[in-house]
Amino acid sequence: MAAQKSLDMPPAAQRDQHAFELLRVWIAEEEQHVSLRAGLWDDPAAWGIVLADLARHIVNAHTQHNKKLDPQSFLQQLRDGFDHELDSPTEEVEGDVSR
Repeated sequence: MAAQKSLDMPPAAQRDQHAFELLRVWIAEEEQHVSLRAGLWDDPAAWGIVLADLARHIVNAHTQHNKKLDPQSFLQQLRDGFDHELDSPTEEVEGDVSR
């Protein structure tokens, strides 16, 4: 397990006085825990754009870390896993909304 529990803030977010955190995902007690900023956009498709961009960042990070990985193949496997989980969730999502 990595010694650093939280990730560094991107330099652009440090520079931009209007920057804000949108999403945080933790693995704790062997489960996924999420904090997110809801209510930003009226159009749910905006979250689809966020998820697509996030998928591309995941592909870039993994394929830069392991040059043997094929980015297109990695992205397709990511999409397959995403679609499968949406169609047949491995567990129910639960949690509270706080403001």
